[in-house]
Amino acid sequence: MAKLTKLDDIVSLCKRRGFIFQSSEVYGGLASCYDYGPLGVELKNNVKKAWWKAAVQMRDDIVGLDSSILMHPLIWKASGHADKFADLVAECKKCNTRTRVDHLVDNAEEHTEHVPIETAMADAQDLSKKVCPSCGKIGQFTEPMPFKLMFETQMGANVDDAMTLYLRPETAQGIFVNFKNVLDTTRVKIPFGIAQIGKSFRNEVTTKAFIFRTREFEQAEIEFFCEPGTDEQWYEHWKEVRFKWYTDLGIKKENLRFRDHDPDELAHYAKACVDVEYKFPFGSGDWQELEGIANRTDYDLRQHQRGIRTLNDWFETKGDLTKITLKEEAENFEKGPLSYFDEQNKKRYIPYVIEPSAGIDRSTLAFLVDAYDEEEVKGDTRNLLRFHHALAPIKAAIFPLVKKDGMPEIARKIYDELKGCFNCFYDQKGAVGRRYRRQDEAGTPFCITVDGQTLDDNTVTVRDRDSMEQIRISTDNLKSHLREKLDM
Repeated sequence: MAKLTKLDDIVSLCKRRGFIFQSSEVYGGLASCYDYGPLGVELKNNVKKAWWKAAVQMRDDIVGLDSSILMHPLIWKASGHADKFADLVAECKKCNTRTRVDHLVDNAEEHTEHVPIETAMADAQDLSKKVCPSCGKIGQFTEPMPFKLMFETQMGANVDDAMTLYLRPETAQGIFVNFKNVLDTTRVKIPFGIAQIGKSFRNEVTTKAFIFRTREFEQAEIEFFCEPGTDEQWYEHWKEVRFKWYTDLGIKKENLRFRDHDPDELAHYAKACVDVEYKFPFGSGDWQELEGIANRTDYDLRQHQRGIRTLNDWFETKGDLTKITLKEEAENFEKGPLSYFDEQNKKRYIPYVIEPSAGIDRSTLAFLVDAYDEEEVKGDTRNLLRFHHALAPIKAAIFPLVKKDGMPEIARKIYDELKGCFNCFYDQKGAVGRRYRRQDEAGTPFCITVDGQTLDDNTVTVRDRDSMEQIRISTDNLKSHLREKLDM
């Protein structure tokens, strides 16, 4: 059994089987942008469904939200993104390539995630031994400079009254500013969480490794609100829950690990943070972040209470964020609109927040990589994707053995009956063995074949993807058999 070890092989598989395409490919493509094809969109949707089921449907203490991508610009002032969300970049004097300073290497290991600009500044004092990743020149760089990561856009019909907005760089702030709305319209009590899946946008200087790091991506985040003093307990709870989610959906434990953030790499809002990392096949295998779990303390809700108090200043400066300083908190800040009153204990406080934040695109890539397998079958190599049944894009494929004797009509009837319950695929082209192989590579758990015996006793062959074992099932029992096997 061999394992995919090269990213090029994964990209080729995704293109060949219709999982993921280069965006705008017929126009030469757009760097770091990708489109999900027929199988890819089903896989990604199944990843999101599995996350939502675990995060919301199966829990009594979490509710859902879908906030707007475009939000009031003062939100990003309060969150710190307008002032602090930047990477430090340097330009090669020989080839003019701009690279994040924390990505420049000599003999050190490459960093892969956003590093706070204060930390990057401290590391950028000496670039004399750093190597340009484009041309290989050593130590020929300009002075490092901040590069803002938020995309700007304009809202308004006229130039004079246009407002500068930002495409959100994370989904979390939409949850924080809706904290009071959720409290007022539901029966939730602390501890509780708000979950959201949505698109985010970051003008990354350096993209990487197919869909691993892109400028447009999808996040699945939970903001779990708890009483100060209980935050460390909930932090450990969410570490365990989120790690188990990946293994429950089939990712091998040996390909996952935790990595705690060092104090000097913690985000400005974090008391603690740990990454769930997966061993991706980049080069010989690199551990990279799948999900971050952070203790954000009460930073965000406090900051937005300060932002709300600053709102009049924003209007007076005509929306110029550079001229705005957030107002200091009043002594009775606990009585602000984003505080929480504990009726049982008769006290008010600003909740602490534990944030599990997963990348849907990264998770999809990890599930693809981990499911890939190769094995020798009668002298031939069988490529297959051993997806967990919940993630498989197609649950069952239906084939007539031949295109005669009424077999296509029976197979089509079975397909029509099953497709209301499962995502199915009908195929009558080519030898049945080749059809099996195509579905193996698509990750389809079961293939159903109508053959000559079907005409005599109303049974069909059901082939299992992983074992390749075949059993005969009555068409009357086919739906219940698949429901049991697929746990649906």
